[in-house]
Amino acid sequence: MEFKSLNGVKTYAPQSRVELMDYAMAQKSILVAVNAEKILHATDVTRAIINRNVGYPDGTGAVWALQKKGHHDTVKIPGCELWLDIVHRYHNSKTFYLVGGQQAVIDATVAKLQTHFPGIRIVNYRNGYIKTVEEQTALIEDIVLKQPDIVFVAMGSPKQELLMEEIQTQHQALYQGLGGSFDVYIGAVKRAPEWWVKNNLEWAYRLINQPSRIKRQIHLVRFFVNLQLGRL
Repeated sequence: MEFKSLNGVKTYAPQSRVELMDYAMAQKSILVAVNAEKILHATDVTRAIINRNVGYPDGTGAVWALQKKGHHDTVKIPGCELWLDIVHRYHNSKTFYLVGGQQAVIDATVAKLQTHFPGIRIVNYRNGYIKTVEEQTALIEDIVLKQPDIVFVAMGSPKQELLMEEIQTQHQALYQGLGGSFDVYIGAVKRAPEWWVKNNLEWAYRLINQPSRIKRQIHLVRFFVNLQLGRL
């Protein structure tokens, strides 16, 4: 699977979700979502985090940038869908460990997964409020003890990526950072309706429902101008 540098952000160009999942599982990778905002506002720190791992096109902007670089068959893979694809593909053969969200959110997430994927083996889980070094050490020790094949961490970037990297030094597995995906999964946060998603207008739906996002969306205009001018 090939990748391109987008404003210094190493982004892979998968032609299918299966290709990305197979690659990440074989390499025991940390999957990091890449979108227009992360590319445009990349810093030395955020670039380094993504470039050490497997950045994939989570947003339409990243897909367009990869296509402009010659990867015309690149597909958009939203992180909030990818983790469930991973569960669907591996729930009969792999074990899982979940970290993130409020306690009620993670409890509801685990319960729903067990209902939707009978037989899924979740070896343990905990909320995302890790407040002390001792708590983090205990989490890592538990993951090393339980030896999960797949670890999902939903804490927001770059906190979740830094935690996953630290855990990975002691336990090799497939990792994915999920941001607020648990909230979306249990229905606490609503995604755009299917039509908006399929037509790459999820950003517009969010803007309509959250006008306060206008300052963030203005940056997307700059991203697309830079893209057309070949500055990314």
